[in-house]
Amino acid sequence: MGRVIAAVSAVLLIFLPLGRLATAGHSPADQASSPLSPEPATLGDFAWLEGWWRGDWGPRVAEQVWMPSKAGLMLGTFRLVEDDKTLLIELFSLLQKPDSIEFRFRHFTPDLAPWEKSDATILTLESSDGKRFVFVNTATGQPKHAILTRLDQDTFASRAEILPDSGGMQVIEITYHREKITSAGAPTSPH
Repeated sequence: MGRVIAAVSAVLLIFLPLGRLATAGHSPADQASSPLSPEPATLGDFAWLEGWWRGDWGPRVAEQVWMPSKAGLMLGTFRLVEDDKTLLIELFSLLQKPDSIEFRFRHFTPDLAPWEKSDATILTLESSDGKRFVFVNTATGQPKHAILTRLDQDTFASRAEILPDSGGMQVIEITYHREKITSAGAPTSPH
């Protein structure tokens, strides 16, 4: 259960090593030969994530809060709750690199004890078309892929693809909806 919950949080952002925007239906090789190759992705391509998001995963509520990018970093938090009990907290960031974007995250208990004994998990932006952002984990750890798909201004889908040692890919998908914020800074969601 813990591994699945940890992987769920990685779905959050869901962002792989080409460092260039891939146009739908075109391979990276096609882009290289094109005289109008797209520019590398920047944190500005993720500005739509700023704000408070909520998604349901069965009986659990998943929340993400993203801050605007500043100094080459976009910072986010994640909380997974079930029956008024916090199951997991996650800290994640999108980090601007010279030729790519890295998605980094780390899981914690509600007492802020780290779950992983290793360093943060790092995924690299492999491709994006402005609506779909694909991140890949080329090292050890999970998830192997994280994909964010912007469905509209106030909705995105997060998908984490986990390849356990026992084989057979597991997929965790959560659809997030933007929360309206009250003047007191709290979400208006009834949950």
